[in-house]
Order: sequence, then C-alpha cells, then structure tokens
Amino acid sequence: MDLSNKVAIVTGGASGLGLATTEAYLAKGARVAIFDLNAEQGQAVVARLGANVLFCQVNVSDEGSVQAGIAKTLEAFGAIHIAVNCAGIGGATRTVGKNGPMPLEVFSKVITVNLIGTFNVTRLAAAEMQKNAGNEDGERGVIINTASVAAFDGQIGQVAYSASKGGVVGMTLPLARDLAAIGVRVNTIAPGIFNTPLMNSAPDAVKLPLIEMTQFPKRLGIPDEYAKLAVHLVENGFLNGETIRIDGAIRMAPK
Repeated sequence: MDLSNKVAIVTGGASGLGLATTEAYLAKGARVAIFDLNAEQGQAVVARLGANVLFCQVNVSDEGSVQAGIAKTLEAFGAIHIAVNCAGIGGATRTVGKNGPMPLEVFSKVITVNLIGTFNVTRLAAAEMQKNAGNEDGERGVIINTASVAAFDGQIGQVAYSASKGGVVGMTLPLARDLAAIGVRVNTIAPGIFNTPLMNSAPDAVKLPLIEMTQFPKRLGIPDEYAKLAVHLVENGFLNGETIRIDGAIRMAPK
C-alpha cells in the first residue's frame, strides 16, 4: 500500500515509537490520527506537525472511547487505511514476592491495556477498512501491532507483560487469516530495548545490562528504526501474518 494520501491511526502516537511512526507516515504523505491518553502531549504534537495530524484522547481498552476516536477520524479525514498499535504499559511484579502473590488486578490491567486494547482497536479499525476500495490485490487496509522480545524471553517479574505481548504474537496469524476475506493484512513488530522517553529516564544500572545483552549494534534501538519497519510493513504487500523482531539480536537473560 502506498502511504501517500492514506489515513493512519497510531495508538500511543504522542510519544516514543508511536510518535516516530506518526512522523514517518507524515513524511510519506499520509494523514495520521493519534490515539493517546496524554492530551497535553497529543495537542503539542498536533501544534508542531500541522494540519495532517489529528489528536483523539482515547483509552484503547474502552470500546466507546475507541469508537469515538474512529468517528472523529472519519469526520476529519474520511477513511481509515492503516492502524498501528503502539499503546501499552509495562511494570515489573513477581508472581510471588515479598508481600505475597501478585495482586490479580495488576496482571489484569496489563492484559487489558496491552492485549485487549490492541484487539479492540484492531477489530474496530478493520471494520472501517473493509469499506475502502481495494488496490490491484484487493488490499483495503493494513494493521501493525506491537509485541516485544519479552513475548519470547521475558525476564523475572515480567509475567504479566510477557503474557500480554505473547498474546499479541499469538493472535497475529489468526487475525491475518480472519481479515484476509476483507483484504486487510496484519503483522506484528516485536521490539527489543529502545531509547524511548521511559527507557531514557532509567538509570545506567538498568540500561547498561540491557545494552550488554544486545549483540550488535551495542546500543539501544532508535525509535526511527521501528518507524522505518512500520513504513515497510505498509508498503510491502506480501508481508502478512508475520511477527518481526527488531532487537539487535538481543536474547534477554532471566534478570
């Protein structure tokens, strides 16, 4: 799919990987609706990037909130061709720690935002994509979800996060199969350790061991590198049902 004159939703698009993707899509001639909870950041991005960006304050795990964001996007831009799910939360809690078992609500919240939120946006965006005219392959839309290397080698304390991201990986192929009938491709990106604002604020005691686990290059990932892959996944029409690690060959140690 050619990004020029297409409309993309990017969840978590006001910062980090989502913001880099928003900027990369704009550079290719797309219009972008940012779905994010942080109104201050979202409005600042719109003010900086211009008229082809729309901010919608959206809770991805809430059906009505996503529906309202989609309605606002359609009103402003007329269609939805692409959805990139970057919104997510982290956190580290052991299954059984010094204070007893992990509170169930901690596990549930991570699953709700990262997994259910991803599916919620995917299903509602795909329902609008099926209304688009298809290209020569009959393609009407592209969905890109974000997992993590923690889906494959999660560390101690990452059971909730790894489960949520493993779910995103696990639903990639069935989503691609489900949505093939309406001409929508689905792929997943599984990033390693990236230099997002959250990671950048971490102390060296946290960052340096992660860099050491990265094989080559010996550094954190750059959000623009994620964004370049998110561009390629739109433009390469034969990529479907795939999860791609972008991680400098990192394999996470237990801790």
